[in-house]
Amino acid sequence: MAIYQSGVIFEGVDTHAADCWTLEAYQARGGYQALRKILTEKIEQTAVIDEVKASTLRGRGGAGFPTGLKWSFMPRSMPGEKYVVCNTDEGEPGTFKDRDIIMFNPHALIEGMIIAGYAMGAGVGYNYIHGEIFEGFQRFEEALAQARAAGFLGKNIMGTDFSFELFAHHGYGAYICGEETALLESLEGKKGQPRFKPPFPASFGLYGTPTTINNTETFSSVPFIIRDGAKAFADKGIEGAGGTKLFCISGHVERPGNYEVPLGTPFAKILEMAGGMRGGKKLKAVIPGGSSAPVLPADIIMEINMDYDSISKAGSMLGSGAIIVMDEDVCMVKALERLSYFYYEESCGQCTPCREGTRWLYQVVHRIATGKGRPDDLELLESVGNNMSGRTVCALADAAVFPVRGFTKHFRHEFEHYIEHGVPMKPHKWA
Repeated sequence: MAIYQSGVIFEGVDTHAADCWTLEAYQARGGYQALRKILTEKIEQTAVIDEVKASTLRGRGGAGFPTGLKWSFMPRSMPGEKYVVCNTDEGEPGTFKDRDIIMFNPHALIEGMIIAGYAMGAGVGYNYIHGEIFEGFQRFEEALAQARAAGFLGKNIMGTDFSFELFAHHGYGAYICGEETALLESLEGKKGQPRFKPPFPASFGLYGTPTTINNTETFSSVPFIIRDGAKAFADKGIEGAGGTKLFCISGHVERPGNYEVPLGTPFAKILEMAGGMRGGKKLKAVIPGGSSAPVLPADIIMEINMDYDSISKAGSMLGSGAIIVMDEDVCMVKALERLSYFYYEESCGQCTPCREGTRWLYQVVHRIATGKGRPDDLELLESVGNNMSGRTVCALADAAVFPVRGFTKHFRHEFEHYIEHGVPMKPHKWA
């Protein structure tokens, strides 16, 4: 995988160097200076949170919620244990950025979580790592050992009265555990199923105590903000959404991989960085934010910038930043069939609209894709989707509906042709 090193997380990281992930290499790039600055200068907790607010850092896991504001929800004065939890349960199809962070720059995440613990008065942190990311889990454990041996973790860090411990937890590969409350349930040793909200994790989280959960990329951006200042971070992005963003580009491009670029970079520029379309084919469609984001046709995506608001106005969402590129030969019916099967398989089954709805979505799309479509199938898909959206404990039902709506809206003619003739409009592929 390629990494375009222009951002705050991978700047100066030579991912081809065998020791790029080590504590020594990280400190040579200015690592742990932010933590040292906070502890030696005895910066107030509220000042740290205010700096994160001023940076306009927004959550990089999908929702895009302002990070500093989220940190301010933590009741710091409440007695008893409080936790910070990192969501590295990277199970969204097309997303593979967080695993590269823990493989090639794990200490940025560790330092970011320690700073978060300091700012929110938490003494313990957990990094919940997706069950299929085994090498990354091992690497992160090694990085934790290095940080602990150097005195950055444990009791009285850097000779101060601040103590913080951090642990890695390996999940089991369930997509639903990317939802923060399902993650907490799994972390407690229970079945990974979402909780009702409220109460929210900030007041009732891990083991019933105040907890703040952020994405891997979000925490990893914090050391830069504290070391170089909120303005320096904000200036790398756009108004209201500072910093750089890791975009995972997969599909029919010459150089798939992770590219860290300023928020607001035009999609056309990112496509060019990825070497353009593979084999000189024409661009047909792009899913801009992971498999749950509505697909956009080429004529729309080529005209927009990659930031939260621009993509939202175009009818999709930035999500996790996973860009799935499809060329002119892709059959959109077959593509949707595969995506619908994923959500059908990954529904935890807790909510009836999701458990039954994802099955119906897949069955109807599968019927169309196998040449047995019925004239009212598109209306049926819309009806099923309407009865799923907003009616479940978590957003997995909506995540299953969004692809169906996007594909049938922008490429309806392909579905209609398949239903009428039982075959695609022309020989297609899904690869």
